[in-house]
Amino acid sequence: MLAFASLMAILPQVLTGPFVGPLVDRWNRRIILMVSDGIIALAIVLLALVYSQGAVQIWHIYAIMFIRSIGSAFQWPAMQASTSLLVSNNYLSRISGLNQAITGLVNIIAPPLGALLLEVLPIHIILAIDVSTAILAIGPLFFIQIPQPAREDKSSEKKFSVVTDLREGLHYLWNWKGLMLILVIAMVINLLANPTFSLTPILVTRHFRGDVLELAWFQSASGIGMVLGGFIFGIWGGSKRRIKTAMLALILLGINITIVGVAPPTAFILAVGAFFFIGFMNSIANASFLAILQATVSSDMQGRIFTLTMSSSMAMSPLGLAIAGPVADIFSVQIWFLFTGIVMVIIGVSTFFIPTIMQIEDRNHK
Repeated sequence: MLAFASLMAILPQVLTGPFVGPLVDRWNRRIILMVSDGIIALAIVLLALVYSQGAVQIWHIYAIMFIRSIGSAFQWPAMQASTSLLVSNNYLSRISGLNQAITGLVNIIAPPLGALLLEVLPIHIILAIDVSTAILAIGPLFFIQIPQPAREDKSSEKKFSVVTDLREGLHYLWNWKGLMLILVIAMVINLLANPTFSLTPILVTRHFRGDVLELAWFQSASGIGMVLGGFIFGIWGGSKRRIKTAMLALILLGINITIVGVAPPTAFILAVGAFFFIGFMNSIANASFLAILQATVSSDMQGRIFTLTMSSSMAMSPLGLAIAGPVADIFSVQIWFLFTGIVMVIIGVSTFFIPTIMQIEDRNHK
């Protein structure tokens, strides 16, 4: 059931993502953000009503997860593509870093807060709280104007076709080798990294002979690292060449994952420290990559590029889990950590010798 629930959260974004991109680039992005948030909130209201009547079925939850996933398929790329229209190029890295910090903070606070609320409130009231946060997100959008990007290809303004616009996006990506290689790197990293973190509970119980408390140490260290990494990057803004910051962070991320893979059962504290730096470097790497895309990809193409990146990367997660599970059973979880870390280091070091990647920021389409 858990695997099916995860599939319901990922599959709609993977399947619809490429077709959402053209709509994000054509439609008013402020309206997209408001409508997607509103649809998600409405779905939660329906689930809360079902819970309040005591008539909830498992398929209700799966259906809501499916609807939320569809909403997120519009929401995330629209938000990322809007950022470059609202923020100066010099501040994109800092905004991305602060967003990573906020995400990490939410990941730390939400689980214990949710558990506490479940102890004192019925679930339909908790769902109502979720709806209120959506209202808080939609409200400011009534007063914020998001500029609509001008299309570079004026001939395509008269006739709108999702397929035609999608083809344009694929053509744009294919002809920019540096961007294409970045997308491939993102896919490989997701193929390896997502299963790695999913296997962490098994690593804790089998290798370090720990339990819930030890797993909490790992997760807390990673979460705190993510928050600090995001805040520091938000203040610092990275190096002048964002790609150098991104790849250096990827190398250090790989080194720390490798440390976890080689750490003996007696080196629990060392592994916790490595998880702190994993969260720290992951935050900097993600913020740098997003800032690079926002700064270099043409504003009228960002919806398509972000959705293609999101869909292709997310599609790697179930494939990676399908591979990592048997590998961890046959060899060990540490082997998967070790393999993931080494591959990340190799990728990060190799990119410094690939001009099309290192010069990606020289091609500015904004």
